Amino acid sequence: MANTLYDFGMIGLGVMGRNLLLNMADHGFSVIGFDKDAAKNNALEAAATPGTTVKGVSELSTMIQLLERPRKVMMLVPAGQPVDDVIASLSPLLEPGDVIIDGGNSHYTDTLRRVQQLREKNLHFMGIGVSGGEQGARTGPSIMPGGDQEAYAKVKPMLEAIAAKVKGEPCVAYLGKEGAGHYVKMVHNGIEYAIMQLISESYTLLQQGAGLNNDQLHEVFKSWNQGALQSFLVEITADIFLQNDDKTDKRLVDVISDKAGSKGTGKWTSQDSMELPVAVPTIDTAVAMRTISGYKDQRLEAAGIYKAPESTLHVPAEMWIKQVHDALYFATILSYAQGLAMLFEASKDLKMDIPLPEVVKVWRGGCIIRSTLLEVFTQAYQQRPDLPNILLDKGVAYLLESVEANTRSVVAQAATAGVPVAGLMSALSYFDAFRTGRMATNLIQAQRDYFGAHTYQRIDMPGTFHTEWQHHE
Repeated sequence: MANTLYDFGMIGLGVMGRNLLLNMADHGFSVIGFDKDAAKNNALEAAATPGTTVKGVSELSTMIQLLERPRKVMMLVPAGQPVDDVIASLSPLLEPGDVIIDGGNSHYTDTLRRVQQLREKNLHFMGIGVSGGEQGARTGPSIMPGGDQEAYAKVKPMLEAIAAKVKGEPCVAYLGKEGAGHYVKMVHNGIEYAIMQLISESYTLLQQGAGLNNDQLHEVFKSWNQGALQSFLVEITADIFLQNDDKTDKRLVDVISDKAGSKGTGKWTSQDSMELPVAVPTIDTAVAMRTISGYKDQRLEAAGIYKAPESTLHVPAEMWIKQVHDALYFATILSYAQGLAMLFEASKDLKMDIPLPEVVKVWRGGCIIRSTLLEVFTQAYQQRPDLPNILLDKGVAYLLESVEANTRSVVAQAATAGVPVAGLMSALSYFDAFRTGRMATNLIQAQRDYFGAHTYQRIDMPGTFHTEWQHHE
């Protein structure tokens, strides 16, 4: 065993790092991991499938010496300074042509900087998004590589072997230049934020509008997962309602605080969308609602000050369940539409050449936002690979038109009853604005020119104009 040269190395043997290495080993690759924590090295070796080649070491130099050239090393450490610290320790030990991969949730601008920095040392650097959580890492994640195409060729066989498979196709593909892998993963997580917000709003509407208990909620989401809404997030939501609390006689969901957390990727999606600019209001709203959820003390005080509207949701239960289903379906499509439109713009503006047909295929399996809708989007991009927004696809338009009326009904009734459904509202408003041939922003342009001489364009002749606006009593 001492003379074995390993195919792949991993720095950081937390849950994701360990499971990705074990996944590789199960597919016939010899793997070695480094962690300063000897217990994690031991846990890696103990969890290996009998007959596979897996080793854990506590010295970084030892791991590098035992890797087959060109060396292929992945980091799974927290984003930010820890990644730079690892690169500083790692790069002096490597040789020209070796490959370093950052598999964490780094911001794409950090990835761009690191690509340039390591290129000067003749080292390949790739940013790779990995989605699927603990189970996905072990049995088949969705993998989003970007950056150095020459480096991708060196790791492609391994990544294709361990990725989730849909219709025999691995859920991994080269997704563009420089920081594209981490950019695609960032937007993936923004869409994830939006859909989770929409599902939570649907949960509220079903509780308040149809009076459903946890058992009934389980049955509703279970049935939804067998139809057009089939997805990983709807599937786990159905499971959540049946989980008993081990400390009380209640269901666990009922004793969990309503203060939600976030790790920053959703916020990054919102921030970077404004830099492009591209509109992603449902993702923005999801980030904002998590922030508002943190104002628990203020919300409780406000609940005592403001009376809720007297109007309540009075709709026959079966009809209401159908309407909420349709609203969730509608808004979920809009969430994907906004995220994919952001990738379209970023691909052009940041010169990353992100292939959207490949993105939606990679997302079909293994990742948190996998759903049957991605098959619909795959078909849309097959017909028109340069589609700037999936709302322009006639097949997608047909699906939206079939549920639009119920979506409007749900949003209207929720607004009247004072039920917070900001995600659903933002999706509907985006849709209405996007399909409006002439918006009221001509007035905004007039205002800007009035107070700031910002100029405007006309609809009846080319050019840029400014007017000395008159004050009228």
